[in-house]
Amino acid sequence: MAVQEARQGAEAGAYGGGCTCGDCPHGAREGHRRAVAEFLLKRDEFAAGQGLPAAVAHSASASRQWVSEELTQSAELVAERGRAEGEAWLARLWGRTAIVVGASVVALLLVQSLTAIGAGWSAARTAGLLAALLVGGALTAASWFHRARGGALAPVIGEDNRLSTSRAVAAAWVLFVAYAVLVLVGQLAVASEHGERDALISGLELARGAGAVTVLAVVCGIAVLVRRVVGLRVLGQRLQKVRAYRPRAADLLTDDSGRGTFADIQYVVISAVALAFAAVRLARRPDQLPDLPWGLAVVVLVSAATYLAGKYAEGGRPVILSVVRAREAGDLDAPVRTGDDIEIRGAGFVPLGAQSADRLTRMVVRIGAVNVHVPLVPVTGGFSNPTDAVLTVPVPADVEPGRVEVQVITAAGAETNRYAIDVTD
Repeated sequence: MAVQEARQGAEAGAYGGGCTCGDCPHGAREGHRRAVAEFLLKRDEFAAGQGLPAAVAHSASASRQWVSEELTQSAELVAERGRAEGEAWLARLWGRTAIVVGASVVALLLVQSLTAIGAGWSAARTAGLLAALLVGGALTAASWFHRARGGALAPVIGEDNRLSTSRAVAAAWVLFVAYAVLVLVGQLAVASEHGERDALISGLELARGAGAVTVLAVVCGIAVLVRRVVGLRVLGQRLQKVRAYRPRAADLLTDDSGRGTFADIQYVVISAVALAFAAVRLARRPDQLPDLPWGLAVVVLVSAATYLAGKYAEGGRPVILSVVRAREAGDLDAPVRTGDDIEIRGAGFVPLGAQSADRLTRMVVRIGAVNVHVPLVPVTGGFSNPTDAVLTVPVPADVEPGRVEVQVITAAGAETNRYAIDVTD
């Protein structure tokens, strides 16, 4: 037993969590899990006052700096393991896409077989099955060629490595309309009578599919417009975006921090309901484009407008409201001197999705010409510094006495306004 445990420990040390094959117990996912567990244990030990060396235990500022450096190094390891896990997950996604596509085609075949009992097999059922095979084959091929970027999900993954709600909704409508047209093409290919062919061609007329075509145009336009809006707001520092380790299904319904947002949820739900209605209409009338009623089409358009308005309203530039000298119990009131701690009060210091320790360590406070990294102050279950509304940093000795400006640079790279304070000797 001892020899076996030692061998397993040696193997784990050799892998170090960096393997991305996904088939061994020491793959990227296991390495990330171990790194997170070690970081949480270290954070809670420091929060309880354990693990401090005797050389820094006598000084509050020295111990705080030492703890922050130790947590920063551990957080960098967690970030590295998280990126490796995300890359391995994306590389495996194309295989899962093939399985889902195959299962969907089999499910469609079973549904068509069950509904054909009594009614008989028709050319529309054959066309629907062939159209599903074509669409599924195209998705599988796209997954293979883009297997390093998420497979079939590559077009709906945003620049922040999260699933884009607008792109996902637009992609769903594009795939459905393409499938509906292929169903008509398949029926047209096997139609023998002239009147039947004319009826199928008339099924593509705009008068019958105006509602579906309008919804398709709007959701595709929303996807393009949202990308432009978000990009301009990020460049203008009016919106802070932090890159995720990997996309998740919950991204369609939540913001960057994982909290559900009304604009995204209502857009996905209403679009899914409209797609379900259109699918039923296609199943009932496979000889024409789904005639989406204008009432339901308008509901989808209102939902899309609400989603777009939510994108315009979200975010905001970080701002400093005030800077004061941090005072502990028993301290006398005094002006700000070099070596003192200052408390920066404001809003938007921690962007959505930047609550992890590796992102918090990237925060910097510029005091005059000196860049001060914000120290991590651990507490049980989290950190008391930095927070979204308050930062505490020391004034380094390199800051010249006099009037200096304070500015915060967040983990997303956004800069706050400049706030002037007086520093005395």
